Amino acid sequence: MALLEVRDLSVEIATSRGTGFAVRGLNFALERGQTLGIVGESGCGKSMTALALMRLVPENARIGGAILFDGEDLAQADEARLCQIRGNRIAMIFQEPMTSLNPVHTIGRQIAEPLMMHRGLDAASARAEAIRLLDRVGIPEARRRVDSWPHQLSGGQRQRAMIAMALSCGPDILLADEPTTALDVTIQRQILTLIGDLVRDSGMSLILISHDLGVIAETVDSTVVMYGGMAVESGPTARVFAGLAHPYTQGLFAARPQLGQGAGKRLATIAGVVPDLVDLPAGCAFAGRCRLAVQACRVAPPAPQDLGLGHSAACLRLDAAREPAA
Repeated sequence: MALLEVRDLSVEIATSRGTGFAVRGLNFALERGQTLGIVGESGCGKSMTALALMRLVPENARIGGAILFDGEDLAQADEARLCQIRGNRIAMIFQEPMTSLNPVHTIGRQIAEPLMMHRGLDAASARAEAIRLLDRVGIPEARRRVDSWPHQLSGGQRQRAMIAMALSCGPDILLADEPTTALDVTIQRQILTLIGDLVRDSGMSLILISHDLGVIAETVDSTVVMYGGMAVESGPTARVFAGLAHPYTQGLFAARPQLGQGAGKRLATIAGVVPDLVDLPAGCAFAGRCRLAVQACRVAPPAPQDLGLGHSAACLRLDAAREPAA
């Protein structure tokens, strides 16, 4: 049995303009020790998927489907049970630590809190463990920094503190939602290397959300490409990146900057914008931006097609997509 199995997950958000469908019919499984990446443009449903797994969606949102964690459906769990799991067996690194850390508590206190809550440590033991964790994630002078306030740390140090907090109870699953947003390239590499080392050392599972295809390629075993709240392509990372079956996945890869690209040459782009979640088209969400779309693409969302060895893509035009562009 998979550690985490998501079945037909949906997140509907009530707005003044109608219902927005942030996540639609999402399915994936995560084994113990496995790493999974979720990739796509902003607004495709990546972060809302992570929040749904933690049951941290906005109050005006409704979750459908099943979230089976170690055989237990978290979609049906009450708040008391979720509080036993969050931060303990499933932990999350949020995008922006400055808005996720509590500005009126020291770093040490925030790391110690889950240790006292979930592991029953007393204040002194929790503080000692917080210092050890800060040292483990590479914060210098951890014994002094444990009493620092969030605003006294650099962006990279705040993210390291968030990682220490997420790892404090030794979770089974670590959710990392764009963990290197707003960090410079050097610090990004350090943070990603740190997360990778910690995951390997502890044997935990990882779900990494990113828009950076290079990060996904280097970090995770399996990949889900999302668009319009749905998975348009998924499978082992090496197969997805080698096959590039869906036109959207192809577009994402074509838009990457290339080393050696001549000066003044424009980057490739995907025409149009991500559709409004309140006004999604009846058919394939990508049809309005796809060079291969035909009328049938606009009638109903396409079902995933099996491409072998765990690789699948939801597109009616897969044969045409594999042909070289004219």
